Amino acid sequence: MTTEQTIDRQSQQKLYVQIYSLIKDKIETGDWPAGSQIPTEDDLCRTYEVSKATIRIAISELVRGGYLIRKQGKGTFVTYYSRANLGLDMKTRLTENMFGEGVRVKKEILVKGVKQPSDEIQEYLKTGDDIYYVLCKRIVDGETAYLEESFFPLVMFSGIEAEEICQTSFYNLVQEKSDRRISKVIQTIEVTEIHGDAAEILKVKEGSPALLIHRLIIGSHGGPIAYTRLIGSGRTYKIQTEFERIR
Repeated sequence: MTTEQTIDRQSQQKLYVQIYSLIKDKIETGDWPAGSQIPTEDDLCRTYEVSKATIRIAISELVRGGYLIRKQGKGTFVTYYSRANLGLDMKTRLTENMFGEGVRVKKEILVKGVKQPSDEIQEYLKTGDDIYYVLCKRIVDGETAYLEESFFPLVMFSGIEAEEICQTSFYNLVQEKSDRRISKVIQTIEVTEIHGDAAEILKVKEGSPALLIHRLIIGSHGGPIAYTRLIGSGRTYKIQTEFERIR
């Protein structure tokens, strides 16, 4: 039987830092596996004999560090994939900066709703079931820079219709609303041409060169859980994806 670790009240280290370390250790060793719900704040208070304020600070730091995620009305869940669970060398925390610093970026939804996936999307998502589709345009410093299409299988994203899509990043939406956790992102970048409605929205000539970025989100079960693609009008911008190595 495993003995529950306790905090050291004689230590100079703050209580919330000790709680942070104890919980992080449970996650990294796989005692609390990815996708599992952690004990409630009240339970943690009783276990470690500390105040709720102390627990909340520790939990907030773990959320900020990519170890946990809060789901409103459900609780707090583990998002970190330990070496013991998946053999990964990196945490599944992604950040992205498409246009660098000092620019104003606005996201505007053009189309959203439930639809039947095309043959191409069925091939990506490995399902013929209905999907939730979102088409957005990103406006950078007052100009439309690229279009973004996102495809979510409804069976994995219950309640997504009520989400404020514009206010949430794609990765956070997948992490928070899917019943599967992200384990891998496959990104493909290609040069293509812009045609039809896309050319009109981006205000470029038919057949203009464009950058097309595909991102297929893979879950811990090994299968796809979401797909997004972005097409840019050829204006200058950079793509920066950040991975944080396991400590």
